[in-house]
This record gives sequence, structure tokens and C-alpha cells, in this order.
Amino acid sequence: MPVPSTSTEDTPFYAERPEWSDVTPVAQYEDSNPIAPIFYSQEYKDATDYFRGIVKSGEKSQRVLQLTEDIIRLNPAHYSAWQYRYETLIALNAPLDVELKLMDELAVLYLKTYQVWHHRRLLLMLTRKPAPELKFIAKSLEVDVKNYHTWSYRQWLLAFFNDEELWAGELDFVESMLVQDVRNNSAWHHRFFVVFQSGLREGETDRGRVIRRELTFVKQNISFAANNLSAWNYLRGILDANKILYSRVEDFVSLYAEASIDATRDIVDLENPPPPRGAELPCPAAIEFLADIHEKEGRVLQATELWRSLADEHDTIRKKYWEYRIREGLKSVRQ
Repeated sequence: MPVPSTSTEDTPFYAERPEWSDVTPVAQYEDSNPIAPIFYSQEYKDATDYFRGIVKSGEKSQRVLQLTEDIIRLNPAHYSAWQYRYETLIALNAPLDVELKLMDELAVLYLKTYQVWHHRRLLLMLTRKPAPELKFIAKSLEVDVKNYHTWSYRQWLLAFFNDEELWAGELDFVESMLVQDVRNNSAWHHRFFVVFQSGLREGETDRGRVIRRELTFVKQNISFAANNLSAWNYLRGILDANKILYSRVEDFVSLYAEASIDATRDIVDLENPPPPRGAELPCPAAIEFLADIHEKEGRVLQATELWRSLADEHDTIRKKYWEYRIREGLKSVRQ
């Protein structure tokens, strides 16, 4: 949980404000003497004491919205303040468009705080106006292109409302994100969600065509950046999700498991684009992939040779793991 901050603004404590004199503050440790109390700032302690007093009385008013906003700005992960704020908004029938504008600010300030995104979900479930959110999310991703909460919120929005107009530009959007950074694992994950984990939509019902499109897309991107693990995982994901044998891509994978590019090759196979000149080869992800192909096809000894190269040279940080794979592979041969 984020450490409560200390405001530099010259604002009086709630205990000093005449309009709050009717509220009895409740201290966090009023009936106990903790061994290791948390040393909150005086500003945070003052605000949360009055918050507990408000919760005790059950008050839901405009001033409660101000109080909860102050607490959230001091500690954006204070889930009780968020929940009570939401309940107060509902009780007051407050204008949610105003609340969303405030959330536009807070979501960017506190991108990595779950509560701000959960609160936004609750608001959208009431407003039922998801379309403007896509633009807001895109803007938020400009601040942090890999932020988990932002991408998770986008997926929730698409799945919850499941509107064809929302889905319409999603592949173009995620492709633009990958053009910016082909190693953006969050964008690769989102593409997999859109194509394989969110049902069938208009234009996507011919799964054979979709699979061919995605295989072409990921192979092309691997050919731009050979050691991009995100793309290699996407390739595996396509095959696993559609129960396709790994051997289908053996020719392609083999190109990246070699130590060098075949300089004599004049014709480029569009189905299997080769690594770019200057690529760092062999690619450990390709060696692992090729070993898995050999193992699944019953060529275990060939697989163990590749695992040995990973253990001794190309992926030594996982040496113990590769030695384990070798032992298990040889054991299966002897049985």
C-alpha cells in the first residue's frame, strides 16, 4: 500500500474547521496501545480520524465527498475511502460525469493503484457510456504503455459491454502500440485477448483465416526483432489455443535456432521470413521452441542436444532447469 503523503498546502486540519465541529473524530487506536504503530502524517491522521467519525454516524453528504477526495489524494490505495465515496455518490444522486472528470485526473496521477480503476468501473456500470473510455485509456497509456491496471481496465470495458463498435478498431489500436514498441508484452497479451479469448465477432468467424493472419503477423514481427520473447510466446499461444502441432512452424523456428544466417539464400520465403541481418543468433527462445518440437515429435535425443546448448552456452542462467529437462528426456528414452 502506498505510504500516505504529506501535503504541502497551507490548509487547516479538519479539527480546526468550524463546519466540522459537529463530527466526533475516531482515532485509529482509541482502544488499544499497539507495539509498533504506524507513524502517519498529522494531516493524514486528522483526515482519517474524521472519516472514521463520518462512517460511524453514517453521514453521506457533499462534505463527505470532499473528505474522501482529500484522503484519496493522501493515500490513493485507501479502499474504505473509495467505497464510502461511491456509496455517497449514489446516496446523493451526484452527477457522475463530474466524478469521471475527477477520475481522469486521479487515474493518471495514480496509474498503478488498483482502487482508482475499480472505482472507474463502478461508475461506468452506472453511466453505461463506454465509448469515450477508449480515448481516455489510450491517453493514459501514453504515460505508461505497459501499465497492468490500464490494460486490464480496457479488457474489462470491452468484455463487459461487448459492443461491436467498441471492438471495431481494437486490432488497429493494438497494432499501433506494437509499432511503437514491438516488445510491449502488455500489447501482445491484449492482442491475444482480442483475437482468441473474447468470442467471435463479425469478420472473425473464419478461424482458419484468422490463424493464418496471426501466424503471418507474429512471424513478421519476430523477423524484425529476433530475440523478442513476447512475440515468441504469442506464437506458442496461437498454436496452443488452437491445438495446432508445434511442428507446423518448425521450418520457421529453425531459421532462428541457427548460429548464422544463410548468406547464399536469394529467395525469401514469405511464409517463413528470416532473421534480419545483424540479428543476435542463435535465439534462445527459438532453440527452446525447436527442442520442444523435437520432443513432441519423438526426437528426444535431438531435443537434449539443444537443451545442452542452452545449459552450457545460450541460457546459462537457467542451467539447472535445462539439466533437469535433459535428465527427464533421457529417462523417457530408457523407459
